[in-house]
Amino acid sequence: MEVRHLRYALALAEHQHFGRAAAALGIAQPPLSTQIAAVEREIGERLFDRTPRGVFPTAAGTAFLARARRALSEMTAAAVEAGRAARGETGQLRMGFIGSALLDPLPGVLGRFRKARPDVRLDLREMNSPDGTAALVAGDLDVAVGRGAPRGAGVDGLVTVPIGADHLVAVVGVAHPFAGRAEIRLEQLAAEQLIMSAPEQEPAVAAHLRSLFGADTTALDAATRSRDVHTIIGLAACGVGVGLGPARMRLVTRKDVWFCDVAPRLRLPDLQLSFRAADDSPVLAAFLDIVRANCAEVGSRLDDILARRQARSMAPDPAPTR
Repeated sequence: MEVRHLRYALALAEHQHFGRAAAALGIAQPPLSTQIAAVEREIGERLFDRTPRGVFPTAAGTAFLARARRALSEMTAAAVEAGRAARGETGQLRMGFIGSALLDPLPGVLGRFRKARPDVRLDLREMNSPDGTAALVAGDLDVAVGRGAPRGAGVDGLVTVPIGADHLVAVVGVAHPFAGRAEIRLEQLAAEQLIMSAPEQEPAVAAHLRSLFGADTTALDAATRSRDVHTIIGLAACGVGVGLGPARMRLVTRKDVWFCDVAPRLRLPDLQLSFRAADDSPVLAAFLDIVRANCAEVGSRLDDILARRQARSMAPDPAPTR
């Protein structure tokens, strides 16, 4: 039994006449009569009563037609869903990200992606940069956002683009002597109790700070360790010390803290977005389109990557070898 047989039976039930049903289907009447008879032989039951007044479903035909309608409806839905999946309109995107990325640029990117692809399920996980890279390489994530270039085994199979530049700022409680200053000198920080990300959480930042402080790393070694920027700000508000972090921390609105620049201006490792080079998921491609439109820092590199991915998807399959 083929799909056309279901359509033939439904058309015959609707028009109650072989000639009218055949005309609606665009076929001749004899082939329609032959195909309906073949279906009845395959099922082993008479599906239609042929009477002078017309053709009417039997009890067996009524049951058959109900299932046939559902089957055709499911087939239509399957084709629609396949098309939506191919366009990246359904599916899932698994993303790991560091906390500071939620200050900027992820709110704009995720908000626009959610609006453009409301039926895509977002699986979002806050993770430090090393863990995000490891999960991406292992196939447990589709996208990872961390600070600095990914490190470790398997990173040669990743594509990484910058999505946010940043520089170092300090944050203190409003009772701290630094409160009210526009900037403080790097050498002044060496005498303070510092609050910063744990080196194992953000190794690129820790290595960068050590290079900035030079030989005297006493303040860094004695620093209070924090998991994310929100904890750094909170501890600074409590008077624990001077918090160090990216300038995007200024986006956190609190009346009990003060932010000041560090002089000279010190650029931190960029926020980086990574994905597997071999991942040709339509959902990922749709997400990268949003990133490209909303993150100026990606430059032409992501444009080139997306153009190559689109060219590969549109290329004809290679001829089989003999």
